[in-house]
Amino acid sequence: MPVSGVSDSDRDGRTVTEFEGSTEEAEAALLQAAHTYEHGLWKVRRREVFKCSSRSYFIRLQNRLATYGFLIQLAELVHDSDAKQLDRPAT
Repeated sequence: MPVSGVSDSDRDGRTVTEFEGSTEEAEAALLQAAHTYEHGLWKVRRREVFKCSSRSYFIRLQNRLATYGFLIQLAELVHDSDAKQLDRPAT
C-alpha cells in the first residue's frame, strides 16, 4: 500500500540505523529511532508514532508544508554474500 506523502522514487527500503544486541535491545533501539527519525524534513512540527508490532512503527511527520508517513521495521540480517568466510583447514 502506498504511504501518503512519499513519492514513488522514495518508496524503496533504506537502513535507518544498524544495531547489534539482544532482541529487547534492538526493539528499544527501533522505538528510539521512531521518536527521532526525520527523513531530512525541515522543522518537524508534529510527530505521531503508531505501534504496529514490537518490530514495526508507523510514523507521521508534519511540517509547515505537508504531512509525511513512514513505516520503520526491525529487520535481522540472516545472510550476507560479502561476509568473510570462516577459516577452514585446507583439504
